Formats: sequence, structure tokens, C-alpha cells
Amino acid sequence: MAAKTKYELKLGMATREAFGRALVDIGRENKDVVVCDADLSKSTMVHFFAKEFPDRFFSCGIAEANMVAIGAGLASSGKIPFVASFSAFVLNKGFEQLRVTAAYPNVNLKVVGTHSGISIGEDGPSQMSIEDLNLACGLPGFVVLSPSDQVSMAAFVRLAAAHQGPVFLRAGRPKMPIIYPEGQKFEIGKAIELVPGKDVTLIAHGLMVAESIRAAEILEGEGVSARVLDMPTIKPLDEEAIRRAASETGAIVVSEEHLADGGLGVRVAQAVALSAPSPMEFVGIHNTYAESGTPEDLIEKYGMTAANAAAAARRVLKRKR
Repeated sequence: MAAKTKYELKLGMATREAFGRALVDIGRENKDVVVCDADLSKSTMVHFFAKEFPDRFFSCGIAEANMVAIGAGLASSGKIPFVASFSAFVLNKGFEQLRVTAAYPNVNLKVVGTHSGISIGEDGPSQMSIEDLNLACGLPGFVVLSPSDQVSMAAFVRLAAAHQGPVFLRAGRPKMPIIYPEGQKFEIGKAIELVPGKDVTLIAHGLMVAESIRAAEILEGEGVSARVLDMPTIKPLDEEAIRRAASETGAIVVSEEHLADGGLGVRVAQAVALSAPSPMEFVGIHNTYAESGTPEDLIEKYGMTAANAAAAARRVLKRKR
């Protein structure tokens, strides 16, 4: 994608909807693709698949642990199962089964967690998944993905289906700005530079990618050249892109809709420490659960806006100097 500093970020569909629609396309191409649901098909958008392929859709009821184990069994029999629920449910309720029936035997299971982060809004903290990336990255052998818009989500659903081995794919509830043009190429394990910059690097995933682009525009108005990297693959990490960013800009801000204690920021910090130690700042949720509220109010209250990312960049630049 040609690098540029000005984006017209038009609102597109939610990544959960992009997932559901892409899954139907893949199902048409490959009869081995099957879906398991935990009584949330209209929310996770797998109802599109159920309508077209009812004989390849398995309703497991409100039982994420059982759903994961059934999905792992289907994978062991040669199918390509996608199991879907809210991130808070499939990771927390299904973790033992993810560990024992998917990660340990390294089966070809695709796990999709929707309604991730705090942007789920009014449903409240019991359904907000702010630990999911930490949990998923802790499962040996799992690929962990967090796309930023409808285009990247559709591409990563396809890449997840083609990948041999377990995958966790993170999706969100709200509609997301469109960042990429149709036809953009993606690879598992590769970051994408969206905005060039030489003073500081802003690294993000999911909904914080658009906020990081806006932050770069704020900083540009202050004479600061900010590079923006979309890091849709949380595991395996693009360590080379991180090394270049640390070496060339000397300062990094990681922004994510996740606990700062265990998300992408921790993984980036590890890579930076091993390659090109640099000052870093972390925009995310800090040692707390959120509360019920509108997505917009929650994102503002818990500090995950372009203004917060720009402020973090100013702080890290002072430490760099």
C-alpha cells in the first residue's frame, strides 16, 4: 500500500460482520469448512453461514467449553472448523479445552472471538474481553490475529482457513473505519506501514489503528513525523518491522483495546529489548475493568483515542531526547 499521511477514514462494517460474510464465501469454496456456535449466531454473524449451509452448522448451546472440544474433534477428523462466540466467553470459559484439545495436539481449529475489548459498550464488564490476546498468545502453536477493518478481516479469515494449525481471530462489535483498499495483500506474521515517519512509531491493532492514523495527523501538525504500523498478527510477531522501527525512529507507542499488562505492547517490548532498546509508551487499559456505557464514552474515559496516542508520543519523545 502506498504510504501517505492523509486518510479519509470512512465508516465501514463491523469486523464481526466482515468475518461472518467472509466465512460464507470460504464455505462455498470448501465443503470441509464447518461452524460451531454457542447460541450467539446473530451476534457473531455466523447465522449467515447457518442459513446457507445448515448441514455444516452445529449449535452447541450456551456451552463454550463443549463447543471448543467439539470443534477440536471435527478438526481431528479432517474438517476445518470455525468456533465462534464472544471473546470473553470462548477464551475464558473454553480455555482448558483450548489448551488440552486444541493447543496440545496442535489441531486445525479456528477460534473466533467477537465483541472484544470495551467497545462492546452497554453490555458491561462481564462480557468485555480485555484479556483475550494474553490468553490466546499463551497457547503454544496458536496464531493470534486482530484485523483493523472489514478488508483486513475478510483477508485474515481466508488466511486463517488456509493455515494448518490452531488460530485465534479477534473481532469487534462496532462499525470500523475502512483503512485498506479492496485487494490489499496481507500475510500472517507481517506488519503493514500505513504512514511513514522518522521521529516516533505508533504501533496498533484493531480499532486503535484508525486512532493511530489520526494521532499521526495531529503530530504532523506539531512538526512530528510519526510512523504508523498496523500489527494485525499478534503472534507470530513481525520482529523485523519492530526492529526497523526502533532503530530508525528510536521511540515507540503501542496502542490497543486490551489490558496493557498482557497484550501486544508486552510482546513488542520484548522484541525491542532483544533488538534495539528504545523508550516506549503504552496506550490501553491499565489494571482495571471498565463499566457499562456507550462505546464512545468508554473509549474516551479509558484513554484510547487519537489524542491519547498523540500524548503518549509526546511523552516518549521527551524521553528519547
